Amino acid sequence: MTQGCIIIDADRCKGCGLCTDVCPQAVISMATTFNARGYHPTQLVDPLGRCTGCAVCAVICPDAAITVYRDVTPRVARVPR
Repeated sequence: MTQGCIIIDADRCKGCGLCTDVCPQAVISMATTFNARGYHPTQLVDPLGRCTGCAVCAVICPDAAITVYRDVTPRVARVPR
């Protein structure tokens, strides 16, 4: 299974919530605090490690505030018999 992690630049985020709507794992939520521009930024809330690094959130983010990291386990090559 692919594991992922996202980093949200809270100071670039304007709190539009698009990433929270499209996250298939529902691990992004709105923060209760304000950023430097006065918006509620989004935050990763993933205590169970369900983020797969699919990057849908980063693609839809209009402010390019999300960086995605993936830890892909390489598949073992099958040896034909």
